[in-house]
Amino acid sequence: MLNQIPDDQFNTIKLWYLVQHSLSAFRKLETYFGSVQQVIQAENLARWSELKIHKSHIERANEYLSSNGEAKFQICIDKIKQHTDFILLDTDSHYPQQLLAFDNHPPILFGKGSFQNLSQPQIAIVGSRKPSPHGKQVAYDFAYYLSEKGFFITSGLAQGIDEAAHMGGLKNHRTIAVIGTGLDLIYPSQNKHVQEQILQNSGTVITEYLPETQPIQRNFPYRNRIVSGLSLGVLVAEAQLGSGSLITAQTAAEQGKIIFAIPGHIYGEHHQGSHQLIREGAILVDHPEQIVEDLALPTQWHCEQHVENTEKRAEVRLSPEIPAHLFSLYQLLDWIGQDLDSLVEKSQLNTAELTSYLMELELLGLCIQQSGRYLRCRASH
Repeated sequence: MLNQIPDDQFNTIKLWYLVQHSLSAFRKLETYFGSVQQVIQAENLARWSELKIHKSHIERANEYLSSNGEAKFQICIDKIKQHTDFILLDTDSHYPQQLLAFDNHPPILFGKGSFQNLSQPQIAIVGSRKPSPHGKQVAYDFAYYLSEKGFFITSGLAQGIDEAAHMGGLKNHRTIAVIGTGLDLIYPSQNKHVQEQILQNSGTVITEYLPETQPIQRNFPYRNRIVSGLSLGVLVAEAQLGSGSLITAQTAAEQGKIIFAIPGHIYGEHHQGSHQLIREGAILVDHPEQIVEDLALPTQWHCEQHVENTEKRAEVRLSPEIPAHLFSLYQLLDWIGQDLDSLVEKSQLNTAELTSYLMELELLGLCIQQSGRYLRCRASH
């Protein structure tokens, strides 16, 4: 729950509300008027007709200028405060940096749980809403193994494969759900318990959609660009021909992500979509360790503190919060490595401050230095 919303977030929410999640209209207006703040000024709301945007946006802007327009918007703001733990703008340092590489990233994200999870290494697991029992078990097993290895499991909170993947990641307190409605709604309603468990076990639920946004069909393929964009790779656990998860795989391919697919029986209808992906170039995997190997992130596992004691493995261990003064620098690090000069330029810190902060991150196990380059490490349990 939020007590207050800063002006920059308030302005972005207002524009996002007026254009009803239309990214193209949002960007056109922002570019034309110079800033979000200028777009929503009363005198400029009346000028929206100067642009080639859908007439529904112009009508909403004019409606907002009417006597009850502001009152309706205030209802939206009140619901955001009630159902939201954090808001991230794409201009914020806390916004997941991996999404910024894509032109169609959302300008705003609403979330529950921990926003820091979004900066951790993620693998998306997707698949059919009506999988076979075998498919659900495989999705769960892969999610459990990969989350135990340090990856967050990202999926869409749908029934079937998504649900199984979230439940597997939950066992190690590492799962993120990207939903296609506002945070005030849970769809499907049968998965209310899954969302509750995600939030109770240090997970995260995010959406680009405002409160009262209904689960209309077009929202779900569109939100898949966030599922794949956040992740290092996408695993299709089981998919029929025509499955929506194939759209996620296509989006992931367009984003340059690695796509993995689990094969099945050649006569099984549940696996025909997965087999098609493999024919088109997806990597066939039959063990989750193959995903770890193919992602080629050896430095990440140098940072991992392996726990050999079985009893210690059974203990509940939650990911530590990254200190606020270090988080912006942590966001600038990547899994490949950057030299000190590059980080000085990007962080705008002087060399002494930067070196001090990097040392703190190293001591916390969040950064490693190799051959003069600094690499991000996952937040260890």
